[in-house]
Formats: sequence, C-alpha cells, structure tokens
Amino acid sequence: MKRFSLVTMMLVASAFFAACEPPASNTGTNKAANTTNTNAAAPVAAAPTKEALMALEKSAYEAWKNKDAKFWDPFLTDNFVGYGMAGRLDKAAAIKEYSGADCDVKSVAFSDEKMTALGSDVAFITYKTTVDGTCGGQKLPVNSWAAGVYVRSGDKWKGAFHAELPIADPNAAPAKPAAPAKNVAAETKPATDAKPDPLVDALMAVENKGWEAWKARDAKGLEAVMVKDFIYLTPTGPQGHAEAIKSWTEPKCDIKSFSLVDPIAVQLSKDVALITYKGNQQGVCDGKPQPAYQWVAALDMKEGDAWKNAFYMNIDPK
Repeated sequence: MKRFSLVTMMLVASAFFAACEPPASNTGTNKAANTTNTNAAAPVAAAPTKEALMALEKSAYEAWKNKDAKFWDPFLTDNFVGYGMAGRLDKAAAIKEYSGADCDVKSVAFSDEKMTALGSDVAFITYKTTVDGTCGGQKLPVNSWAAGVYVRSGDKWKGAFHAELPIADPNAAPAKPAAPAKNVAAETKPATDAKPDPLVDALMAVENKGWEAWKARDAKGLEAVMVKDFIYLTPTGPQGHAEAIKSWTEPKCDIKSFSLVDPIAVQLSKDVALITYKGNQQGVCDGKPQPAYQWVAALDMKEGDAWKNAFYMNIDPK
C-alpha cells in the first residue's frame, strides 16, 4: 500500500538481550516441594523497557560498526526477516549484511525512541538514527527512522525483524530520474508445488482488505483492519491510528490496480504474527506516479478470532 516514497534504503542491525528473573524464594512450609518447583521453573526473560532495549540496540550498532560477525547469530531468531540493500533478508543474509565488511561507520546517534508491547512475548521499537559513515564507498543516509521487532525466547529476547526508512534531505540536489521499474509481478511466480499456508492466507486477507480500502479512499475500511493503538512508520516518523488513516485517504490518488505477491509469514506468539511481501501497483497520487512495487512489513494481532494490523511500514526500492 503506497503511502510514502524514498530514494535509498539500508539495513542495519537489530538484536535483543538476555535478562533473567530471579527464582522464587523458598519460603513455604513444604521445603522439598518448593525446592523442586524452583529448580524446575525455567528462567524467563524480564519484561522489556524502552531504556533497556535501546541500550541493546546501541550495542548491536556497535557490532555493525566494529564488523563483529559473531555477534549476530545468538541475537537473531532462526526465522528472522528483514529488509536491506538488496531487499528482503533471511537470517543468513542479514548476518552477512550486518557484519559491515564493506562499511566504514564513524558514529551513530539515537533519538525519539518509542516501544510498544504486543502481549507478553512480543515488542517492537521505533526510533531515529543519525549516522556518519559509508558502505560500499557510498555515503549512508544521515537520518533514518528504524523499526525492530523482538520476541521472548526463554531467558532471552531475540530480534525477529528490522528495517530502516531514510529521511530525505530537503537541501539535497534533486535525484536523477530513475530507470524504468521492473515488472515485479511478472517476475514473481508462485511455486506450482507450494502447499497452502493458513497463516499466510489469513494475514494476506487482511492486507488485501487494507489495500482495497486505500484504493477506494475508504476510511472505515482501513479502520476495520487496524487495532486501536496501530502505528505506521513513515520517513517522517511514526503515525498513530487517526493520522495514518488521514495519510491514506486525503491524497488525490487514482490507483488502477494492485497485486500483493511473494508473502512470508512468521508466527511470533500465539496472537502475534509478522507478514512481509511485495506490493505492486499502477496509478498516481497527487499527480505523481507511484513506484511499481514496494516492500511491505506488517505486524498483526488477534482480536478475538480476527487478525488486525498493529504495525505497518512500506519501503520503496531504489
């Protein structure tokens, strides 16, 4: 679903920490039973705080800055999904990119942090970064908005998703006209032997409803697929429920068609899941052609038996 444009994108690191709660003290009269229960109880990661998560985010950026390839494997989930310079990343690709072998990063600063918990086992955080550095000989975006999703895994919190949205420099020279976009819809063909995935089907049904509502400028339709505390991350910062609906319905858009392809769903907890995919579109908004496709990430929560968007971001490719 188009909602913003940007010129370039880079992905940096995201990871979580292990924090254990102390075992319950043995104060009961049945000492043997209490000892058994204490020893049997598995340690559980403490509830995250904004300050603790940002401290760990900073250590992850330090690992990227210092080219520490060993840092990432224990801190990312096995089914990690993110977006980087080449598009969607799995864990192996993310570790390779996060290792920063071709990067020279002098400094990173953080601001405007906001954490949102989705139940007891999932949380996401958004914040702004200011970076002085290069990768592959190219200057990195100075200012970006970042998002990270984390899940509780026993006595640890692990990164399940991370991506960034560079903030356009208003003083920068106009970008050169982009080359014609590839026909992504034609390139993305479903596997003939693909098995049905009920989670993908359920989450993509929500996404299709949202895109249909955006195409029709239907505020009520958009609201129907969003939780009350919904957050939409844009290159100008996070937007809440009402502001996001305004962003998607007020521009004068004429969208001829759209298609949502190549979805990957990850179950993060019983009632929280992540869906990533490509959204193809043909049309204009406020007289400007929309990008041929976008990378999309959405966090969904269950309200009763229905999945609804809790977090959303879309990223325009170069």
